[in-house]
Amino acid sequence: MVVGPNSNSGEPDRDADVAVRQLYAHHARALQGYVERFCADKASAEDIVQETFIRAWQHLRPLSAADPQVRPWLFRVARNLLIDADRAARSRPITVRMQPAEEGRDDAGLNQVLDQQFVTDALQHLSPAHGAVLVETFYRGGTLARVAHRLGIPHGTARSRLHYALCALRRPIESC
Repeated sequence: MVVGPNSNSGEPDRDADVAVRQLYAHHARALQGYVERFCADKASAEDIVQETFIRAWQHLRPLSAADPQVRPWLFRVARNLLIDADRAARSRPITVRMQPAEEGRDDAGLNQVLDQQFVTDALQHLSPAHGAVLVETFYRGGTLARVAHRLGIPHGTARSRLHYALCALRRPIESC
């Protein structure tokens, strides 16, 4: 006689372990294939199969691996667990996990847009000559010699305009 987990002896029952292992060996593959057809992923299917065998372990007294009614019973339990899981999923609101990249992220994109707007506004307060040297130097990556050549001005003039343009930009930035 196989005594299940509800035994009053308090000792681990080796016969129960053997019985569950036999049930698993005979029916797990077929049950897994059945359950996978109704689950979104393999992990969910494995959870259902595992819970099915836990229920079988809890009902070992009436079950036997050789009994022809065991497989239909296991499939019925799995089906009921699938229905319960579906109902539970529909009754709960959908939760979306936060992606690791979003955790602790400051609003770098917003800060970049605000910085660009701030610089654009500051550039509008510069004279066209100062703004041209600044844009050619920092945004287009030119050296002072190339900027002077491109704008058709002496090197010293380009250098002087860059200096005064940067001083004019510092005033609004330092006031922030």
